[in-house]
Amino acid sequence: MAISEPASGQRRAFVLDLPRRFVRILDGASARHGRASLLLVAVSLLAFLPGFFQLSPIDRDEARFAQATKQMLESGNFVDIRFHTQARHKKPIGIYWLQAATVKAGEAVIGPSARGSIWLYRLPSLFAAIGAVLLTYWTALVFVSRRGALLAGLMMASCVLLGVEARLAKTDAVLLFTIMASFGALARAYALPAAGRKGDLKLAAIFWTALAAGILVKGPMAPLFVGLTVAALAIVERSGAFLKPLKPLAGLAWCLLLVLPWFVAIYYVTGGAFYQHAVGVDMLGKVTEGQEGHWGPPGTYFLAAWGTFWPAVVLVAMAVPFAWRARRDEKVRFLLCWVVPSWIAFEVAATKLPHYVLPLYPALAILAVMALERGALARPGSRLAALARFWPVFAIIVSLGLGFGFFWLGSGFGLAAWPLLLLAIVLLWMAALAFPKGGAEGAFLTAVCGALVLYVAVYQAMLPQMRALWISERLAAVVREQGCPAENVASFPYQEPSLVFLVGTKINYGLPNEAAALLKKGGCALAFIDDRFTPSFEKHAATLELKYHAVATISGFAYNGGRPVAITVFRSDEAAQ
Repeated sequence: MAISEPASGQRRAFVLDLPRRFVRILDGASARHGRASLLLVAVSLLAFLPGFFQLSPIDRDEARFAQATKQMLESGNFVDIRFHTQARHKKPIGIYWLQAATVKAGEAVIGPSARGSIWLYRLPSLFAAIGAVLLTYWTALVFVSRRGALLAGLMMASCVLLGVEARLAKTDAVLLFTIMASFGALARAYALPAAGRKGDLKLAAIFWTALAAGILVKGPMAPLFVGLTVAALAIVERSGAFLKPLKPLAGLAWCLLLVLPWFVAIYYVTGGAFYQHAVGVDMLGKVTEGQEGHWGPPGTYFLAAWGTFWPAVVLVAMAVPFAWRARRDEKVRFLLCWVVPSWIAFEVAATKLPHYVLPLYPALAILAVMALERGALARPGSRLAALARFWPVFAIIVSLGLGFGFFWLGSGFGLAAWPLLLLAIVLLWMAALAFPKGGAEGAFLTAVCGALVLYVAVYQAMLPQMRALWISERLAAVVREQGCPAENVASFPYQEPSLVFLVGTKINYGLPNEAAALLKKGGCALAFIDDRFTPSFEKHAATLELKYHAVATISGFAYNGGRPVAITVFRSDEAAQ
């Protein structure tokens, strides 16, 4: 007993001392804006870069965006948007222009191969995600201290959902960046005393330019978030005078000047088809029915936030009672008007995707920091403090799920990643144990460190090695080995967008008889046929008296269809016609 007690005391002291060390780092970084920004960029890179260069194109949205940009570069048409052989009339042009710019810059450095490098298409998302973290800090300065603003920025930098979007060549990280710039300007205009509210050119320029950029990236989404907040504030304030610093009339004219040229051009280029599909099918369809199987009942986003806003969601949950008690406070009221109307609107809409509510997470982070600074989390009740146990539990669930995935997908147990996963779980347990006595700040910072280790294990060590998932990448490798051009490759029924991106725009998606006819033309020609349809292909091949042979069989797991697949690669033995 005399031996165990000191050992136990040393362990307890270590658990409590580590969070305190992290708090001292937070104190030092918050002394100056430059230090705070540097820390946020460093943590963002640690959170977002693992797997950024290694992960294969993700189906289906990322691959569609990247391929559409690739075709813009191939065709030189930077107005209309095409994917493979079809028009892609869903989202405006903004993200494609940004991706095209980064790929063109990449071509200047690494040559023509840049167009096939998915990480170049992801750079706008990475830069925007880091920018959104910094803008969270900038916006939070209106509501909390510099130290608190830094903490809010760290909540976004470590956020699971933002980390996912930072790695995907699509719109949502960029949209978040534009929305945060608008909200930062709006918050500053709102915070001005009534007597000092006059036109502010700098704030107005930031607000309306960011709003225009958001429209060019994702149409009505940026105006929706900002507009619902403005409407809610005008209702509770019984006045819209807080908009005066933003120069509404001149600003709206500037916004229209920025966005109208492309919207007019796309109308004439497509004969109005873009608007018929983007508004009539895509946008309205998501409101009235769950598109592409993404339906969910009200409450879906509340449940999803426990995973997508991890690890900050623990402190956000603890701050809810404070937000209710302080709802009449001017600053709290602004944040609630930011969150509540949009959250309700998305819960009511039929289509549910986790990233839709991402622009609300910075407001929740700032609200949690306000509760912390005002002492609402200093001595949480036992029930609230128990929420800290969610930090390690989430990591354990992820670790077990990935371990099972490695085993099931034929990649073993991923032993190289388990030390990292174990370290992450230990850090998160330390955060949970330190919370009651070590304070919310130190506990959360420890949880952030655990989260960073977890992201390295998941994105860098595990996912890239799960080869069974990356079917398109393996099929594209066969094409390179055989040396066949994309126009002489056919695939059925596996026709994921990533295959177009990796093999080439001219790949043929058709039926088994069309694949057999393509091989009959002779030369270097390949057909990717799922084993379920091999008999049909063989029947048509016999009818054509086709000479061919199998060169490979790619087995894997189609994560979009949720089923195992086996695809045989057939090569023509016919002489070129």
